[in-house]
Amino acid sequence: MPGVESRDDSGPREDEPPHGRHPHRYARYVALGDSQTEGLGDGDDLTGLRGWADRFADHLVRHSPGLRYANLAVRGRLAHQVRAEQLAPALALRPDLVTVVAGMNDLLRPRFDADEVAGHLEVMFAALTAGGARVATLTFPDLTRIIPVARPLSARVPALNARIRQAASRHGVTVVETVHHPVVTDPRLWTPDRLHASPLGHQRIADAMAHALGLPGSDDAWTRALPPPDTQAPGTRQAAIAELRWAATYLGPWLARRLRRRSSGDTRTAKRPRLTPVHPPSRPPTAQPDRDTPHPAKEPT
Repeated sequence: MPGVESRDDSGPREDEPPHGRHPHRYARYVALGDSQTEGLGDGDDLTGLRGWADRFADHLVRHSPGLRYANLAVRGRLAHQVRAEQLAPALALRPDLVTVVAGMNDLLRPRFDADEVAGHLEVMFAALTAGGARVATLTFPDLTRIIPVARPLSARVPALNARIRQAASRHGVTVVETVHHPVVTDPRLWTPDRLHASPLGHQRIADAMAHALGLPGSDDAWTRALPPPDTQAPGTRQAAIAELRWAATYLGPWLARRLRRRSSGDTRTAKRPRLTPVHPPSRPPTAQPDRDTPHPAKEPT
């Protein structure tokens, strides 16, 4: 996990690389979003969350000495909350690179409106690019391949993805197209709750972001399929039992929170609200698939 110093280091520094002359070097990276960007599924609240944005920062710092990084994401946030709570603090940090990933929580809500969600994203795209930052986002995978009971929501993902692309194109925002690659719905890239990426999944997202931005040392390896699993696919009866167990363990509590109008992000704040230095990792980040042991479970937001 990138090291953090206690001082506020958001001010200018003479040794910051001029972004215009070094297109793959950045001085200030800020991540906006929800639980995925916060890092749920990669670590825990006791030992600390890592997540794709931290892993991406590790990649960045290898080519951007002196990089400082802030992560404003908070679990459970809807797109309008990301805009209301995170946009102004992000602009105040004067970033030259920003990732904005939000909308998954909106997709799961009864009153989902793709135009409204994309509208909040576009406001953020417009404000951040106008401030001089390079901005990147991503499209969402087919939820029904991860959560079969989500089939009634199947039309929502392509509708939102289309609007994300349109908004991004109007503001020069880089889009990571995860939806086109079957590997993104491999169960090994997800925690048992099926809503949060596993450590391997977070690493794939970080690699995808680096590839989309053309960072040195990045390639399309993140799109490639994993080796075949050691275990056989479950039979029909086993699969049905697994679905019931998943519903009881994860779906039930999630629905209960929705009925109470509660969120797993209530009382939560950003894990890294200030720009602080990222210490280069001793070796390139990796996350190997564990074929036999399930990843730690996390409750859906």
